[in-house]
Amino acid sequence: MRPDLDRLFALPSAAITLQAGAGFRPTGTGSVCFAAAEGGAFDRIEADVRGILPSAEFSEDGYGYTWVRSRHRPEELPGLVGDLHAVNSALEGGGFGPQLLCSLVGFRDADGDRPLALVYLYKRGTFYPFAPLPGAGERRDNPLELQVRGLLEGDLPVEPDLSRWFPVWGAPGL
Repeated sequence: MRPDLDRLFALPSAAITLQAGAGFRPTGTGSVCFAAAEGGAFDRIEADVRGILPSAEFSEDGYGYTWVRSRHRPEELPGLVGDLHAVNSALEGGGFGPQLLCSLVGFRDADGDRPLALVYLYKRGTFYPFAPLPGAGERRDNPLELQVRGLLEGDLPVEPDLSRWFPVWGAPGL
């Protein structure tokens, strides 16, 4: 598959499937991850993103990737997806498409104890679930990830290569 940012707009309907099938609800947070570049062109893109999303939160992870987080009320998933699409589009339009890594939207189970993210791989144009095990360090809930894959295959283009289901430990929005 190829990058297609419009696939992000399938997330609200996938969220309904996810809630009905596994009890996970949107948290209202999501983020875009990219490899930041030095220089004036990137500074202009960052200024553009801040112009589009004045409340955007920028951070850098331990691997040197930049994250832009957006927050909405949990029931405003379409607005959050619009924000993520706008950030991706601004970066892509500014020539930074090759630096885009992924975008994610956070979910929690009904008790609020178990986190889950639906991760969009920009370069592949596909999604995958990421479910860290709470309190277990850097361990994943693989059975849950596979369950979610099965639930969402009709709603989203799910990444078929499990080796590309990269962990996004501590990602903003998760």
